[in-house]
Amino acid sequence: MVKVTHSTRASGIALKPIKNLKMQTEFTKEFMRNNSGCYSEEQLDRCSFMSTEPVTLESILNSEISIKDKYWFVCKKSATKEENQQIAIGVAELILYIYERKYPDDKRPREAIRAARDYLAGIINVEEFRIKKHAAYAAYAAADAYAAYAAYAAVADAYAADDAYAAYAAYAAADAADAAALQKFLLNFCLEPAL
Repeated sequence: MVKVTHSTRASGIALKPIKNLKMQTEFTKEFMRNNSGCYSEEQLDRCSFMSTEPVTLESILNSEISIKDKYWFVCKKSATKEENQQIAIGVAELILYIYERKYPDDKRPREAIRAARDYLAGIINVEEFRIKKHAAYAAYAAADAYAAYAAYAAVADAYAADDAYAAYAAYAAADAADAAALQKFLLNFCLEPAL
């Protein structure tokens, strides 16, 4: 069993351990060529991570490609639905401070993020979860703020029925995140050794 813990200094939310990660961490060069996103074969072959076989998730995350491309790969090609749910929630927590700095008295996005965690853990029922989800969306609509949208996306993701939506919600949350913070989060989430 793998346990990964995260802490988010800015938002003040301590993330709970994530157990039983099933994320794929090794890939063949053929897999990489068949799943290269917007990279041509020539561009992909110039990437540092293509110099070894197998290609590891660690080498991809520590490579020269953009953080958005790393994030896309993790969410679309490596992570399970459950991991994408955890990523979406984690990134929403990572950027929550952006919203709270502008709207310090509005706790709806924070409550929605907590509700997403509680729903996935079986602590609250679907009706309680929906109430928080709608509140987060109302905060987003009223403030037109990325962080509130990230919280809404994470909450919606916790209820998502398919892998594609889970990955989309995780990617939407990351859109507002600082590149350096997102890089650190991905490295910790994907590579932190078992405790």
